[in-house]
Amino acid sequence: MITIKEAITKKEMKDFILFSFDLYKNNPNWIPPLISDELQTFDKKTNPTLQTAEAYFYLAYKNNKIVGKLAAIINWEEVNILQKKKVRFGWFDAIDDIEVTKALLNKVEELGKKHNMDHIEGPMGFSNLDKVGILSEGFDLIGNAITWYSMPYYITHFEQLGYVKEKEYIESTFSFSNVDPKHFQKFSTLVKERYQLKSLNFTKTKDIMPYVDKMFDLFNNAYAKLQSFVPINDIQKEFFKNKYVGLINPEYIKFVLDKNDNMIAFAIVMPGYANALKKANGKLFPFGFYHLLQAKKHSKEIVFYLIGIAPEYQSKGVTSIIFDEYYKICHEKGIETCIRTPELEENHAIHNLWKNFNSKITKRRRTYIKKI
Repeated sequence: MITIKEAITKKEMKDFILFSFDLYKNNPNWIPPLISDELQTFDKKTNPTLQTAEAYFYLAYKNNKIVGKLAAIINWEEVNILQKKKVRFGWFDAIDDIEVTKALLNKVEELGKKHNMDHIEGPMGFSNLDKVGILSEGFDLIGNAITWYSMPYYITHFEQLGYVKEKEYIESTFSFSNVDPKHFQKFSTLVKERYQLKSLNFTKTKDIMPYVDKMFDLFNNAYAKLQSFVPINDIQKEFFKNKYVGLINPEYIKFVLDKNDNMIAFAIVMPGYANALKKANGKLFPFGFYHLLQAKKHSKEIVFYLIGIAPEYQSKGVTSIIFDEYYKICHEKGIETCIRTPELEENHAIHNLWKNFNSKITKRRRTYIKKI
């Protein structure tokens, strides 16, 4: 018999996190999250996103053993701003027993019906900056710090339970040694001169902080046209600023300003933390912090996390400035591999940015939807 229990206490929340460690303990491609970071993410007192999102964390038990988990979520800003009557689910993991998956998803459906939602979608996090989707291709490849790994049978479970594919995301990789800088170096100079733009580079994290709010404002503006986009509010900006900026080499954050010092483009690249996180195995101490610091300083892999361009500049070659700046720093640091994180398959504008980089699609992931 399968029973479902809401995780409420700190021990239960830790059990919620550690179930994935148990499920994937023999899988070399799963990347363990930091336990302390997950606890902070799930805590309403520390994560401001949960001030505007309602979330419940459920554990599935069979023979008194945890066999599955998920979070049931309503992002009220999404409901109220976009008028989407959607209940989300995220952080899903389960053994290969469809009855476990069914029992967990029933809790999501209950929450949706309680608030008169009309459909379920997942896996996805609380907001647009959280992880999204289950793998449909690329199970044999190592994951990274900002995506979920998942079991191949999840797709079978969802589809047998009446869920259908909603959104498809692609992930790609290219070798830095194959990048030919000529096509963007020339345009970088021309675009700067034509539109009186300048690039802004950093060597110290503290110097980035005064620009971060402007960056998030630009992020909201640049992505506003995407049908599923919910703007980041001021409280969330502060949270993400404190959570992420310190993890990124300051040289990997690039801004482009106009002649009046208004930010018109930004890009964020992260060091490859996958192997460091595997060594840390969920813990910062005693050695996890050291492994992460080494990766931050010396990783030969980078992950393109975010890029945003003001709508009025999106067809004017501004990305050539960004790519030129990244080429310089990647060459200096001896970067070997570049990873593009999940991009909506329908987002042709972002795919077009990479047309000259000989990228290879390595993974696909998707969300699933069901009417209720």
